Amino acid sequence: MSTAITRQIVLDTETTGMNQIGAHYEGHKIIEIGAVEVVNRRLTGNNFHVYLKPDRLVDPEAFGVHGIADEFLLDKPTFAEVADEFMDYIRGAELVIHNAAFDIGFMDYEFSLLKRDIPKTNTFCKVTDSLAVARKMFPGKRNSLDALCARYEIDNSKRTLHGALLDAQILAEVYLAMTGGQTSMAFAMEGETQQQQGEATIQRIVRQASKLRVVFATDEEL
Repeated sequence: MSTAITRQIVLDTETTGMNQIGAHYEGHKIIEIGAVEVVNRRLTGNNFHVYLKPDRLVDPEAFGVHGIADEFLLDKPTFAEVADEFMDYIRGAELVIHNAAFDIGFMDYEFSLLKRDIPKTNTFCKVTDSLAVARKMFPGKRNSLDALCARYEIDNSKRTLHGALLDAQILAEVYLAMTGGQTSMAFAMEGETQQQQGEATIQRIVRQASKLRVVFATDEEL
């Protein structure tokens, strides 16, 4: 019997916006990171969640998606302040991300701005794009997170706006269902909006490549 430990991090980000031409991340910033840990297909509750001060304004279109206001972010840490802890949290894990090229592009861009010669994320993490997996499983079907929730009868009623932690929690349940059966959630999903959640905290932990193609998701796949 195998005793190998499989550690996955299901991750999502929210950003100040994106570019339709050129690098989708250029000039924009991550404003929220949400990640949940899955070990041997069990959700551990060892989550990473933080809001970030971007030192630029959130585009109106992005605000309409996630509802995170400029004023809410003023007292939050910068990416530089959380980068080391974030890297420690994800290092060596398999990252599961819906439309992974979007989030990985932003993460690598943020790391590059630190001027510390941090390597690309896919050199110290395996990256799995759950959108690509879903498209292969259900060709020609809608494969947005909401559509997958409906397909697998997973409750997403609290997802009135995009939020990185809630979306990561939902994606974890969806991905486990897609890849071999559902598992019970090891934590409660809070129904608070981003504006109600108060100060952001980082969940501290005790545990110690192929190139992604950028895919611009359709409205149905967001």
